[in-house]
Amino acid sequence: MYIINHKKFFLGLSAFLVLASVALIAYFGLNLGIDFKGGSMTEVTYTSTRPDVETIHGALESLGVGEALVQPSGTDSFFIKTRYLSETERVAVIDALAIGGTAQVIEKSFNSIGPSVGSELKKKAAMSMIFVVLAIITFIAFSFRGVSRPVSSWKYGLIAVITLLHDIIIPIGIFAALSHFNGAEVDTLFVVAILTVLGISVADTIVVFDRVRENIGNKAFTTFKETVGTSLTQVYRRSINTSLTVIFVLLALYFFGPETTKNFALMLTAGMFFGTYSSIFLASPLLVWVEERQNRSKQ
Repeated sequence: MYIINHKKFFLGLSAFLVLASVALIAYFGLNLGIDFKGGSMTEVTYTSTRPDVETIHGALESLGVGEALVQPSGTDSFFIKTRYLSETERVAVIDALAIGGTAQVIEKSFNSIGPSVGSELKKKAAMSMIFVVLAIITFIAFSFRGVSRPVSSWKYGLIAVITLLHDIIIPIGIFAALSHFNGAEVDTLFVVAILTVLGISVADTIVVFDRVRENIGNKAFTTFKETVGTSLTQVYRRSINTSLTVIFVLLALYFFGPETTKNFALMLTAGMFFGTYSSIFLASPLLVWVEERQNRSKQ
């Protein structure tokens, strides 16, 4: 009942986090990767001492390939992302990375995506997110179709959608800051992480709502506020423990996994944390707040 009794604080905190995240997204923007804007990515390994990032940038500047994003990987490799490179330019880049023959470099992989393919992937990513959100709304409306008092079933769906927006806006805001300060890029793994967060988040929220529905049917409590508070008490340990086990695995992937999955693991970790937070500290207080608003409007 502590959370329900202090619902204004938790609702205000969630609103602040969302507004701060929107401000970060608007101010910093998101740095689209080659998956969506087109470009080339080269992975190279040095068999001798690896040059520093500044040396690599200096070697590439004279080639006229535009701005290059150089990301260290492990102790002897680099991921280098540039605009779309022709075969001649690719060979020139590998030669330049040898730093005038003073370093021994091996090209491990080279991938290119044209601008038209990147644009198509962007459209498909947007459509997949819209489809998932619509599917979630339909599922919630169907699951809670029998709930009508004291809060209508469609309001359960609306609150679930609000928590979904909360759970993806905040991690995207964090990613926008990473894009600005660390050069993190939005790629297909980023989209996969967002879609995964949507599914995980709504699952936690439905667990709480389903217990509320059961307790309403049992008529074990005199007020809706007490029903929601007790329902939350009955399930919050399960939600937290389940999320923690997943978060520990994701943190291990972030710290010990390959460089290419670090942003993916970070997005999922943030999504899991805020998804669990919202099901406990946002969805349930919001449900009680809606019911209280209804009662005041009838008086």
